[in-house]
Amino acid sequence: MSLIPYSLSRAILFGMNPEAAHELTMDMLAKGQNSPLACAWRQTRVDDPITLAGLQFPNRVGMAAGLDKNARVIDGLGAMGFGFVEVGTVTPLAQPGNPKPRMFRLPEADALINRLGFNNEGLGTFIANVKKAQFRKQANPLLLGLNIGKNAATPIEDATSDYLKCLDAVYPHADYVTVNISSPNTKNLRALQSDEALDALLSALVERREQLAREHGKTKPVFLKIAPDLTEEQVAVIAASLQRHGMDGVIATNTTISRDAVKGMQHAEETGGLSGRPVFEASNNVIRQLRAALGSQFPIIGVGGILSGADAVTKLQAGADVVQIYTGLIYKGPALVPEIARALKAHSKRA
Repeated sequence: MSLIPYSLSRAILFGMNPEAAHELTMDMLAKGQNSPLACAWRQTRVDDPITLAGLQFPNRVGMAAGLDKNARVIDGLGAMGFGFVEVGTVTPLAQPGNPKPRMFRLPEADALINRLGFNNEGLGTFIANVKKAQFRKQANPLLLGLNIGKNAATPIEDATSDYLKCLDAVYPHADYVTVNISSPNTKNLRALQSDEALDALLSALVERREQLAREHGKTKPVFLKIAPDLTEEQVAVIAASLQRHGMDGVIATNTTISRDAVKGMQHAEETGGLSGRPVFEASNNVIRQLRAALGSQFPIIGVGGILSGADAVTKLQAGADVVQIYTGLIYKGPALVPEIARALKAHSKRA
């Protein structure tokens, strides 16, 4: 159990500009990880192993990409009890992202809107930070996912080149790699979810993955992260592409551009991706469709609007194998991690 009640920390953080609060939290985790200071948020990890895509996940709850874009606080997040942590999105070159302000809270909806735009320090810094992390020295370490994207300045027709550069760089250091084609904050990125563009991208990625597996003597799973704002037909196309190209799993879903659930609220009309409770059902619907299309054995990581153990169980009932959180951690604090892990362990025993 962490030493400092999150209600105190949240009161301070929610009194700040959202991005300033984020940066302060990242700095605190970076300075405190692997030191006695980490007892402020350290929690015993719930043991609930599950094998997925050839990997043994220590438990079923993970940190979603986007919080730690530069892989600075892998160990700090791991101390909260996550079974897996995903960092990024990283792009080949450093980029500042979109102009500020670009993060907004909608507390009455347990939601956030962001239009960060893949702000990150580039592959060099990212890989250096991953190498500094100490988690692999532990017995039964967490799994590490590395999430890759394209630079904003790269034309969409050249996007594959950026993804391949990132895959080459992160492959030796990842337990799994996530290909992010679903952020709404990089111009035209979601167009890569369409039939022909997706086929071309996945074909190139799978070919390169096989080459890297030969070079490194180990196959690393590659997952695709998709949006909630998809028609049933689009989900079916994506599912068929995943199977046709032998992809290892899918992460469903990213943030939504819909504002139906937050109309009339302050900041509701800000441009960007909406996360938190309002994306919960949309994410679940995509997960259900994916499970129906992909069959019972295809790995699905469910993410979107999980703010309780019961929410996480609903994700599994929709068809997910494991889950990730982000906005829920901001609203509920680190105690949410073991709460979810315990709920999913109990559910899996009953199932």
